[in-house]
Amino acid sequence: MSTEPQSPLPLKVLVADDEPLARQRLRTLLAAEPNVELVAEAENGADTVRQVLARNPDVLLLDVEMPAGDGFEVLRTLPPESLPVVVFVTAWQRYALQAFEAQALDFLLKPYDRERFRAALARAREQVRLMRRSEAVSRQEAMLTGLAMAEAPLRRLPVKVDGRIRIIDCATITHAESEANYVRVHSGGEQHILRETLTRLEERLDPRRFVRVHRSVLVNVDHVRELEPLSQGEYLLILGAEGTAVRTGRSHRARVEAAMGLITEGVSPR
Repeated sequence: MSTEPQSPLPLKVLVADDEPLARQRLRTLLAAEPNVELVAEAENGADTVRQVLARNPDVLLLDVEMPAGDGFEVLRTLPPESLPVVVFVTAWQRYALQAFEAQALDFLLKPYDRERFRAALARAREQVRLMRRSEAVSRQEAMLTGLAMAEAPLRRLPVKVDGRIRIIDCATITHAESEANYVRVHSGGEQHILRETLTRLEERLDPRRFVRVHRSVLVNVDHVRELEPLSQGEYLLILGAEGTAVRTGRSHRARVEAAMGLITEGVSPR
């Protein structure tokens, strides 16, 4: 295991204060800290909001009393997803409670010394680290959920019916037919048109249940009632309560026989 010390987490910091000397002091203190980038400065509330949205800082060192919107108004204006870690930097003790109620991480009371500033920045860096880890975990969970959903066979199929979207239980689908770039789905005695290719629909359905029996026909084997052998390796499948007849393709013979259990230990019934 490596014993080399890890570099501090990189931080993007924005300073908002209407006093030039106060900004100068913060610039000096930040310049002495490793892996800190001062991305912008703002001298009033409205400019602070613009800079946060444009620069997306990790940490906002925020004065309370500023023209064109004080520090609290800045936090009320920013959308929650754009809020950085906030450290209030002010000369007014009376704002402390309000600052923490506004979810500020820390409250630097002027005049403060270098050690107090470094402690506040260290807390902010740790908070940013936790937030990034949480975001990374959330992204990973979302990715895994998406992959699981993408890999799972489709159980319900949405179809448009008279301006509405009806959810079809895939178990009720007897078969589907290709019609150019569309698919006609048969379910419960009804037919529905999907703007999708048969190949794409086949990829989404459960391969243990749905089998391509012809280049333009996909059949749910659970609804096959009878098979009638035809010439040259073809079959006539009788489907569902309606007794719909579907002719299989010659090149799909082995697949049909396997799906219907006609092939045992590799031996075809023919």
